[in-house]
Amino acid sequence: MTIDTRPSDIKPSRVVPKPSVYVDTTPFWEGAKAGRLVLQYCADTKQFQHYPRPVSIYTGSRNLTWREVSGNGFIYACTVIRVPGPGLEGRLPLAVATVQLDEGVHILGNILNAEQGAMAIEQRVELAWDQLSSDVAYPAFKIL
Repeated sequence: MTIDTRPSDIKPSRVVPKPSVYVDTTPFWEGAKAGRLVLQYCADTKQFQHYPRPVSIYTGSRNLTWREVSGNGFIYACTVIRVPGPGLEGRLPLAVATVQLDEGVHILGNILNAEQGAMAIEQRVELAWDQLSSDVAYPAFKIL
């Protein structure tokens, strides 16, 4: 067996999430294209939920809509990824946090401007966009 050790002109690409086959996530992706963070909202309890699901996590009902959120919040939990893995080429160390938005919902995202050791729980953040490909942006955050 011969292993090809020639350099490749193919650059690794970022993994782009695929639309869900179980839940219509079109409003989320359309909002992202327009620079707006749009999440599921339970009309019965008046609470947001994320990640998208076919039913409300609060009531089990299908009385869900999609609404825009501010994108402002604080770091609820955080870590720094230092171990290489698929899709991480050239991005390490990578700051990642669970952010509690001002609307009360948690969302996982990269912290784009975290200096080494500067990220901390309860720091305020605002919405930013991580460009996954030429036409797909994904919600991320910047420390205020």
